[in-house]
Amino acid sequence: MDDRPASSALLSPPELSPLEQEVLDEYERLADNMKTLASMLDTMAARPTTEILDGLRELERKTSLVFTLLKASVYSIVLQQEIDWGDQAQH
Repeated sequence: MDDRPASSALLSPPELSPLEQEVLDEYERLADNMKTLASMLDTMAARPTTEILDGLRELERKTSLVFTLLKASVYSIVLQQEIDWGDQAQH
């Protein structure tokens, strides 16, 4: 069974090897992905700067909160281990 898109399978010249056709198909997929990326970047660039900055500020606040919670969790674990080790040393 051929996994190539029907359009490229119908248009492929007979002198291309299967590997060459795979490379061309991969380039076609890459070109489509680049077009999609360009479209998304155009959409993002069209957004107002203040909206983007507000989104980044919100992301920064959330990231800061997660980092603080992570530090507190690690500190709590380390402190609990030290307490446990101290109890074991006394017995």
